Amino acid sequence: MNKLTEFEQYVIEQKGTERPFSGEFVDHDAQGVYLCKKCDAPLYNSEYKFNAHCGWPAFDDEIEGAVKHTLDADGHRTEITCAQCGGHLGHVFEGEHLTDNNIRHCVNSVSMIFKSSDELTQSSLATPSYEKATFGAGCFWCVEAIFAQLNGVQSATSGYCGGDAKDANYDAVCSGKTAHAEVIHIEFDSAVIQYETLLSVLFESHDPTTLNQQGNDKGPQYRSVIFTHNSAQIDAANRFINRLTEQQVWSRPIVTEISAFDTFYPAESYHDDYFAKNGQQPYCQLVVKPKFDKVMSKFADKRKV
Repeated sequence: MNKLTEFEQYVIEQKGTERPFSGEFVDHDAQGVYLCKKCDAPLYNSEYKFNAHCGWPAFDDEIEGAVKHTLDADGHRTEITCAQCGGHLGHVFEGEHLTDNNIRHCVNSVSMIFKSSDELTQSSLATPSYEKATFGAGCFWCVEAIFAQLNGVQSATSGYCGGDAKDANYDAVCSGKTAHAEVIHIEFDSAVIQYETLLSVLFESHDPTTLNQQGNDKGPQYRSVIFTHNSAQIDAANRFINRLTEQQVWSRPIVTEISAFDTFYPAESYHDDYFAKNGQQPYCQLVVKPKFDKVMSKFADKRKV
């Protein structure tokens, strides 16, 4: 996730709005792609942009699967957010007959970055394409610390998955009343580390036989879960669990849930690198460190130099 300024946090994370006609992309007409400011996910192609004379960038289409639509609590407007990270983009309006598509995505400039066609070509040639994995295995402080150390893992981000944007915050999730699980969202280079290796680390780092619980951490937010990003991951996860079951690694049945990935909501910034920054805290010393040391010892050959 990209580091945001205070104003960017206000708009993207707190659902604020920039002043009309103040954004850099209001009259922007270059050829390329508009991406999410927070996570770099592609959102809109330049050919979708049109001048709505409304004071904010307007688009009459979106890249398939890139934008999530959610009705506001008052039922009057529909919010649009990045489908990958949940960052607030703006609102969407229909029935204005401004273009043939008859829809207007009204987006804050500050919620986006732009890459020209030339930049995209150069980037695709120079930057490897990373795969994604999303796991829940109890408190994300411990899980993030473990996966962040693996060679081939480009990023391991704490957050929430399995629920709606309105409840994607630490206090709500900790209540156990939302559908979210605390998860780690991983980007990895499959040429360096395979998905099956990530599964090995996952099952070594938690107890997959305790329903909605890891140690003293109890509640559905601590459930053992694999959010799969494609059919290959579904097959790999099922094979892995079946093999562990056949080998009777645990005396009790594995209760790990396998669910299709929907949307990942990054946790509040103070959760980032929590163990590295707060290693002397009692919970880190008593819970996180023993588990971290055990897993790192077993997978020492997979650890970053």
